[in-house]
Amino acid sequence: MSAQLKILSARPEMTARIMVETGLDENMLADLVHRFYAKVRLDPVLGPVFAERIIDWGPHLDRMVAFWSSVALMTGRYHGAPVPAHRTLPVDATHFDRWITLFGETAQEVCTPAGAAHVMERAQRIARSLTIAVAEAQAAPDTIPFLRQERMRR
Repeated sequence: MSAQLKILSARPEMTARIMVETGLDENMLADLVHRFYAKVRLDPVLGPVFAERIIDWGPHLDRMVAFWSSVALMTGRYHGAPVPAHRTLPVDATHFDRWITLFGETAQEVCTPAGAAHVMERAQRIARSLTIAVAEAQAAPDTIPFLRQERMRR
């Protein structure tokens, strides 16, 4: 059995329905992710944040394709925790606004209209969630275990 069939076997009916309704598929999502992050890397607002943290883009892009496959197609491919990964970043609402703008432009370039609307609805929800999580972390950094441990070592 191929990896693709294993992925879809968890919820094949739901994934198939979403694909039919939106025109999205794994290849389109991979194209979306790769084009989007190509823009991010060149962006004066977002580029430096990513450049300081990502050296090998291959694994990051693979992880983001799996993330968007899970978010958009309900495949269950992504197994991670995006909120803790973003809470300690030196970003604010301006960064998330820029992220959503670039993502929306890219979704319109790559996806069907229904597919772009589908991923944008999810992207906006994610951006709101991460904006709140980062703001909370910046307001109360002692509540984040990793930062608490760093302060204790100093």
